[in-house]
Amino acid sequence: MADFLEEKKREIASRLKELRPLVEEFHKLEAAQQALEGVGASSAAPAAPRRTRGRTSGGSGRGRGRPRGSGNRAQQALEIVGESPGITIPEMASRMGIQVNYLYRVLPSLEQDGKVRKEGRGWFPKGS
Repeated sequence: MADFLEEKKREIASRLKELRPLVEEFHKLEAAQQALEGVGASSAAPAAPRRTRGRTSGGSGRGRGRPRGSGNRAQQALEIVGESPGITIPEMASRMGIQVNYLYRVLPSLEQDGKVRKEGRGWFPKGS
């Protein structure tokens, strides 16, 4: 009986050693997937390759595209902060049905633009 148990222990240890890299890869891929939730288009089609252009002189130094804080998620976040002053990012993400990592980028931008302010973990509309 002791030989059987020792053999099984060795088999389990060997299998765990074999699976460890796969589990680590799984966790890395899962984290990458969560980081990409809410980023880019919601369509299932693959993204088109990006064109590269040379830099132009002049301008404000800001990138092209829509102004910061003008997206749907930013507007939605502003509305929720107005309805629920003191709301935390995890609570807001839950209400919006998105991952928290997206809001950790959006809300500091809104704060820089003077639209919201942070006290502790909670977010408040500017002026309240």
